[in-house]
Amino acid sequence: MDVISAYIEEAPQQSREKLKIMHAFIRSIAPEATEKISWQMPTFYLNGNLVHFAGFARHVGLYPGANGVAAFEEALKPYKHAKGSIQFPLDQDLPLELIEKIVRFRVAEQKAMKGYRAKS
Repeated sequence: MDVISAYIEEAPQQSREKLKIMHAFIRSIAPEATEKISWQMPTFYLNGNLVHFAGFARHVGLYPGANGVAAFEEALKPYKHAKGSIQFPLDQDLPLELIEKIVRFRVAEQKAMKGYRAKS
């Protein structure tokens, strides 16, 4: 079992299904990214931390960093969010279109940083 699947199995039961969706969805958007646990959360890594996500009793959190939140401030108005975090309530569908835009933004941002090398 990989580290993120193990995290999901230990997460609050009510958040596991959404975590599985989030994991597979981010993987499909950022296939170059590697996976690890960082800050005690599942993390996609691409030339640095790309995004973290985590499960809680009432929400699933997405952590795209301050730039990832600031760039989508208007679209994030329906969701509780702070400088680098977003909360998606468990009683609502995940906004996959918005999550895709955020992750693609972060991928582009990470690839533009010094030191990025595409996998060969």
